[in-house]
Amino acid sequence: MSTAQLSSPSTSSRPFILLPSGFFRPPFSGAHHRPFFICRSSRKKEPGLTDRILDYIEGGPKLRKWYGASDVLPKDGLQDEGDETLEFGGVRDAVLVTNGESEIGQMVILSLIVKRIRVKALVKDKKASIDAFGTYVEALVGDISNASFLSKALRGVSAIICPANDGFFNDVGRMQGVQHVIVLSQLDVYRSAGTFQAIINNKLRKFAERDETVVITSGIPYTIVKAGLLQDMPGGTQGFCFDEGVASKGRLSKEDAARICVEALDAVPPKGLIFEVANGDEKVEDWKEWFDAKIRDAGELL
Repeated sequence: MSTAQLSSPSTSSRPFILLPSGFFRPPFSGAHHRPFFICRSSRKKEPGLTDRILDYIEGGPKLRKWYGASDVLPKDGLQDEGDETLEFGGVRDAVLVTNGESEIGQMVILSLIVKRIRVKALVKDKKASIDAFGTYVEALVGDISNASFLSKALRGVSAIICPANDGFFNDVGRMQGVQHVIVLSQLDVYRSAGTFQAIINNKLRKFAERDETVVITSGIPYTIVKAGLLQDMPGGTQGFCFDEGVASKGRLSKEDAARICVEALDAVPPKGLIFEVANGDEKVEDWKEWFDAKIRDAGELL
């Protein structure tokens, strides 16, 4: 499979910008959808997400070799559409990220790339996605209500991460073979909003309600992360709170929310898991153990 080298910051078309402080932004932000990142450099001994992303930027050929990909780049940096035929063999090893151009969607995608997981993403601008991620992401543009496009999007997919309530889950009948669905939900935030904000968020609330209902009744193992109001704050600097009701009144860093969604991939519940989360004082040292304990507790309550 061909792949593209992520650009170095020294290039004129760099998709990443490094500042002494701040946090990373999605590549589709800004005027004219020019891709860029603002990365926060960590001084801790253990490299964080953004530090590993910086390693990616400077990886060059070493990155492609480490990732197990070819050194040959496709013409114009575009993905080789012919590679799609390889997916008909029935192997499901990809994660589909819906709403891949959203800020939180970009953070989820980066986390998946760092974990060397094959990524497919629904986007509106395929060229912008390829400029940002090269061929580490299979960018898909189309109408999810179209059966043919949806089948193509789900081909080879073992799990779906929905980082925004966007009404993606309108035809679960075509999700055969998907083994895990992860939804980052803001439904509790929409429900607790004041009158004026509730009117603005009315459509999003309806999408969120439908997404959760469809996922819960789909028969596919699911994890619904009911997050507090998502904030542009650095991740990994605060703890968490998982108390009942915290989603409606708490706040959660977008970076932390993205990490939780990706960590949930390693813990597939037998039926489903729903929990609330916001930033707080509780530290989570091992997310796999945390999710396993949550799943056990949920099973005991059934």
